[in-house]
Parts: sequence; structure tokens; C-alpha cells
Amino acid sequence: MLAAMDVSAARPRTRNPWWIPPFLGSVPEEISPQQLRLLGFIALALLFENYDLSMLGSAIKYIREDFGLAQAEGGRLTALVRLGAFPALFVIPFVDHLGRRRVFLASVIGMSLGTFLTAFTQSESQFVAAQMFSRTFLMTASATAFVIVAEELPAGRRGWGVGILAALGAFGFGLGAILFALIDWLPYGWRFLYGVGLVPLLLVPKFRREVRETRRFADARGPGEGLATALRTWLAPVTVIVRRYPGRALALTVVGAFAAAGHAPNFQLMGDYLLTDRGWEPWMYSVLFIGGGLLGIIGNPLAGRLGDRHGRRHIGFWALAVFPIFMLIFYRSDGWVIPATWIPAVFALSGANTVIRVLSTELFPTASRGTATGWLILLETAGAAASLGAVTWLTPAGESISGAVSLLACLTVVAACAVPFLPETAGRELEQISGEAPPPAH
Repeated sequence: MLAAMDVSAARPRTRNPWWIPPFLGSVPEEISPQQLRLLGFIALALLFENYDLSMLGSAIKYIREDFGLAQAEGGRLTALVRLGAFPALFVIPFVDHLGRRRVFLASVIGMSLGTFLTAFTQSESQFVAAQMFSRTFLMTASATAFVIVAEELPAGRRGWGVGILAALGAFGFGLGAILFALIDWLPYGWRFLYGVGLVPLLLVPKFRREVRETRRFADARGPGEGLATALRTWLAPVTVIVRRYPGRALALTVVGAFAAAGHAPNFQLMGDYLLTDRGWEPWMYSVLFIGGGLLGIIGNPLAGRLGDRHGRRHIGFWALAVFPIFMLIFYRSDGWVIPATWIPAVFALSGANTVIRVLSTELFPTASRGTATGWLILLETAGAAASLGAVTWLTPAGESISGAVSLLACLTVVAACAVPFLPETAGRELEQISGEAPPPAH
């Protein structure tokens, strides 16, 4: 993949590079070869981030059984893992002090080591601790990745850029599903799956050469602050958000927290539900996940393009509003209805997440953009953890989780209702949206 990107950047671009499948649409003419190259490397890192995230959803049945937990306890375990991302609250503000590139590289190293260490855990508490370490850097890497893409792409194509980044990163879920299909034959079972997480660490030298600081951050902050200065002014980006943009911050809080609360149980516990309640084999789950997911992730770039053309708020509202319909049917059906509802559910989820990610990178100034994006991810973490914990609370002992999970999907409607309270950002320069001075011309 890396070699192919080198070649594609060196010649005039007449078609998509091989790592952007045709079914995700064509690359807009406004995207330069240099921007496309950067997008490819950022997407590669995001692929491994999503691979780690997919492991818990796919292998939760094997993990909880290894630690002697009942099915209903899977919600509590995944909630604890999700809450483990909260230390990222103390890391993410450094994106706006030290620079996008430095924090991104450190996060890739941290998430790789944390995923690898998870493979060696021997108890529930050790598992949660290792995942806490990993997810702190996973969340930071994700926030930084979307900020880099939003700051480097043209105003009229930011939605496409964030959407295609999310779609390419989603192939990490596919990689996880492929390996999960072999879990009964892999050495050490689910532990082998987490051992694969060491791969990004081997690619860090390549990331160091290819990922540069964004032009907007360099113009605003130069090479970034030293660590001592960053520690002293750590809360400054948060202060800017709360004091200058309270309405935006509140609306984004509701959107992020309630959207994640509706999505998380439905996707995080789906594998356990199908394997335990429906008697599926691991390979059957993987076929559904990969086949349906390949169609569903088209929602990422499509929502980005539609948002660029028709506005973020309109697309975001409908993607969030229709999601519960598909999940209510999914958890109350069997046979062909399961894949028939899974595909549009992924489509709606992908589209909603793209719009939310784009808005979080557009609504706030350069000095606080990384913190705002990270804050959204932490809000999503809180919403997801609370909802996953509620599954255990709402499910009577010995009964299926399907009723609680499908009911919680309705929380995305609350998020949909908050979207119209955010300003429309499509087609506007970042500085125009936030009211800050534009960067000098180059």
C-alpha cells in the first residue's frame, strides 16, 4: 500500500489510487496529489485504530467467557473499557499546543503498544487496564486524524475528505472480521487478534517521514510549544470553547453523547447476540459484518459529498433519525431480515458519524480545534459507556439483551433533534465559521 501511494503521488492522477475502491466514488478534482497522499497515510493509521475497536465487538463472547462472565455482564465489561478512554481528556488538549503531527505520532505508538499488551492480560481488571491505556491513544489519534484532514483539504471538499477517511478506516473493522472468522483455528484464540496490534509500531518510521504539520497550525502556532509551556497552558483551548462558543458546545455535546448512546450497544453487542441468541457461527458473523459493512460504509463518503452540497444539518438529522427503525427490526427478526436491516443501519450510522466528525472540526478555531474534536470523542465515550452499562441494568438475569439494546437505539432521535441548533458550515472556510483571521497566503 505504501509503495503504491509513492507511485500515485509522482504522476498525474487520472483515476483513484488502488487503495480507494471505485464503489466509494471518485476523487474530486480539487484534491491535489499531496493531499491525497497525506489522506492515505492518515487512513492507514485509522485502519489499525478501527481494527482494535472491532476486536471487542467481535470477540466479546470469547473474552467474557474466558474471564467467567455471563452474557449480560458483557455490557458492563464493554462499558468499563469505553470509560477507559477518559484519560484521553488529559492528552487531547496537547494537540492544540504541541502540534497535530507530534501528538499523532505519539498516539500511534501508544495505541499499538496498548493493543499488543491486551493479548497478555489474565483477568478482567488487567484487560480493562490494558484497554484503558490503548483507548486513551486511540481516541487521541482519531481526533488528530480528522483535524489534520479538515485543516488540509479545500473548504468545498472537507465533507468528502472526512467521509473517505472514515470509510477507509472502516476497513480495519473488515480486517478484524476476517481474522475473527478464524478464531477457532488461530493460536491463542482472541489473544492472537490483539497481538496483531503491534503492526502500526513497525510503520512509525514511515509515518514520521510522510505526515507533516498542517499549514493552519504552523501559521497560527509555528512549530508548537515546548512540553513545559503546554503543561502550564493545558486548559486554554477548553476555555476558548466554553467562553466563546457555549451554544455550539452544548448542542454538540447533546449530538455526540446521545448518538453514541444509541449506536454503541447495537453494534458493540451485536456479535454476542448473534452467536449466543441466534446460534450463529463466527464465520457467519464475519460474512455479515464484511459483506454488509462494505455496502454500508458507502454512507461515509456519500454523506460527506451530500453534506458539502446540501448542508451538514439536513443530512445529519435524517441519518440519526432513521437509525432506530432498522435496529428495532434487526433485534426482533431472524433469517434474511437480519442482513436486510443491517446494511441500511450501517449506512445510516456511517453517514451520521461523518457529519458529526466534520462539524466538530469546523465549528471552532485553530487554537481549539483539536481539543473540540477530542472533546466530542470523549462525549461519545461517555454516552456509549452509560448506554452499555444500561444494557446490564435493563436485562433480567438469564434473558436476552435484545430488548434493551433495541430500545436504547431510540436515543439517536434526541441527537437528531439537536443537530438543527448547530450552524451550517458547508462550503465555508474554517476561519469564516469560527470568526478568526485567515492564515497568510502561500
